[in-house]
Amino acid sequence: MNPKTIFNRFTFLVGARYGISRKHSQLVSFISRLSTAGLVIGVALLIVVMSVMNGFDHELRERILGIMPQATIYHREGISDYESLIKQLKQQDKRILAAAPFVQIQGLFNFQKHVAPVNLFGVDPTQETKLSTLEQYLPPNTFLQLNQNPQAVIIGQGIADKLKVKPGDKITLIIPRSSDANAAPGILMLDVVAILKSNTNVDETLALMNLTAASQASQFPGKVSGVRLQVTDLFEASTVVVSAVNQLPVGYYGSDWTRTHGTIYEAIHMSKNLVGLLLLLIIGIAAFNLVSTLIMVVVDKQGDIAILRTLGASSKEIIGIFMIQGGLIGLIGTTIGAILGVLLSWVVTDLIAGLEKLLGIQFLHSDVYPISYLPSDLYWSDVAQVCATSLFICFFAALYPAWRASRVQPAEALRYE
Repeated sequence: MNPKTIFNRFTFLVGARYGISRKHSQLVSFISRLSTAGLVIGVALLIVVMSVMNGFDHELRERILGIMPQATIYHREGISDYESLIKQLKQQDKRILAAAPFVQIQGLFNFQKHVAPVNLFGVDPTQETKLSTLEQYLPPNTFLQLNQNPQAVIIGQGIADKLKVKPGDKITLIIPRSSDANAAPGILMLDVVAILKSNTNVDETLALMNLTAASQASQFPGKVSGVRLQVTDLFEASTVVVSAVNQLPVGYYGSDWTRTHGTIYEAIHMSKNLVGLLLLLIIGIAAFNLVSTLIMVVVDKQGDIAILRTLGASSKEIIGIFMIQGGLIGLIGTTIGAILGVLLSWVVTDLIAGLEKLLGIQFLHSDVYPISYLPSDLYWSDVAQVCATSLFICFFAALYPAWRASRVQPAEALRYE
């Protein structure tokens, strides 16, 4: 079937006239508006949902993994000469951009009658700023206070909320001694100098203090727990860790973000695919409404079709007319839906934040979700994909009604005219 015999100037003019004409029965007009509205809603929602899922993905990579280690190298008995280890790691693998030592302590914070578990990291502020985004979420000169005051500590917003703590308060750190069951736990009095507010689930357990002070309070005084790495490609973090550990002596082991936050990443992508599929079904339902619309137009316009046939229009041209009409309805619905979806994607974060403020509730809590707000990151490639899919479905939905229109017999249609 030659497309030139189907789509020509005549079919475009007549198809466009049928598509924008309001001279239909009330039922046909209602179903036509309903199918267009279904396309608008389906396309708009699909673009918004994909933008929100992209936002979660972006915030996971840029915000959470900008704070927490992308990859880490540990030693079972602590690391004393971490500078030599960092130099060796960088020489062995060019995929390692930066590295910094840390001390990790699991313990409890106590303030008055409140207790909260904590994942405490001792960091070197001068090196930490080279590979993390922590400083972005802290008041100016906060890291300077860590250097000057060994008892200084930075706690996450979630911990501060549980303990009812504010900067300037003194809190107690309780460190269990796992090596000796009879040993008394270590107890430190610390000064809260700042609250870390990244609006992620990191705020629920993370605390920071001076590297040297944390080392003295750890299981291996004078040593660091490990070295955190920043790599060129997040998705190569696991292979970088495996390669590094294989070239190090016995006792070293490693971890990466796919073990600590990989389930969140997989959940985001699975949700994006499932929700995208469900919303794609909405577009499919709208396309079925388009079939109903065009079938009713065929029935409503049988007399016009018969006249066109008697004037010399071929069956292929009749098919072209109704495919153009269906395509025009699909184009209008898809275009309006795309514009609405793009606009909503740009304002959905502020819209939800305003709604939370108005109602006095919070929809997302960082102790349940990765972040405590609704992000959005619009990809134009997603918009193009959604629009192309919608138009593709509408095009094929118009095939059957167009074929039915081409089967209308002039004599039968004009018998009772």
